[in-house]
Amino acid sequence: MDVRIGLLDGFTLVTDPMRPAGRDVVPRAVQRLVAHVCLTGRPGRAAVAGLLWGDVPEDQAQASLRSALWRLRRVAPGLLDTTGGALAVGRGVGVDVHDLAAWALRTRDPRTDLDDLDLPPADLLGDLLPGWHDDWVLVERERLRQLRLYALETLAARLAAAGRPGDAVAAAHVAVRGEPLRESAYRLLVRVYLAEGDVTAAVHAYRQFRTRLRDELGIDPTDRLTRLVAHLGEGQRVAS
Repeated sequence: MDVRIGLLDGFTLVTDPMRPAGRDVVPRAVQRLVAHVCLTGRPGRAAVAGLLWGDVPEDQAQASLRSALWRLRRVAPGLLDTTGGALAVGRGVGVDVHDLAAWALRTRDPRTDLDDLDLPPADLLGDLLPGWHDDWVLVERERLRQLRLYALETLAARLAAAGRPGDAVAAAHVAVRGEPLRESAYRLLVRVYLAEGDVTAAVHAYRQFRTRLRDELGIDPTDRLTRLVAHLGEGQRVAS
C-alpha cells in the first residue's frame, strides 16, 4: 500500500501522489485518531478512546472510536492495523514524523559515516500539527523540535570537524531558523566562521543573535558566546 501520512506543517494523507487528502477531506476526529496512533506506536483501543474522547462516558467514547475507524476505512482502507486490542500504522504506510526520528537517530549516531549524512529534506522541517492545542500534541511538538535541533547541531559540528565548513554553516543556519533564540546554534555558527577566518560573518552572526535576544527577551548572550568575539579587532565594541 503506497500511502503517506504527513503531520509536519499540518495533517495530510496521500493515497495518490497527485491528489493529497488534507483537512477538508479527512474529518477532524479521524485526523486526531491517525495522528495519535502515529505518535504513540501501538496504543490500546481503550487508551485511545479515553484520550481522544475523554469528556464523554466510556461506552460513548468507544462508539466514537468505532465511528472514526469506520470513516477512516472509507477514506483509506488499511491505513491503520486494527487487529487485536491495539491500533498501529498499517504495513508499508510512510509517516513523516517517523522519517524525522530515523534521520535524527542516524545523524546523532557516531558510527554513521559522514558521507551518508545530509540535511533533512524540506518536508521534515515543519512544526508538528500547527494550530492543534491538545496536550499530547504540544508535548510531541516540542520533543520533535528539540530532536531535530540537536541532530542539526550534531551534524554541523561533525561537518566542521571534517573540514567541510560550507556544509557546517548550512546545517547551523537550518538550526538557527528552527529556533532563532537558541544560543547553542549561534555559538556553533560563530565557531565555524572563526575557524575559517571569516571574522566579519562571525561578528555579524553574534550581533544578529544579540539583537534578537535584547528585542524579544531583554537579555544579552551568555559570556560563553560573547568571549568568542570579544577579542576581535573591534575590541569591546563587539560585546557592548
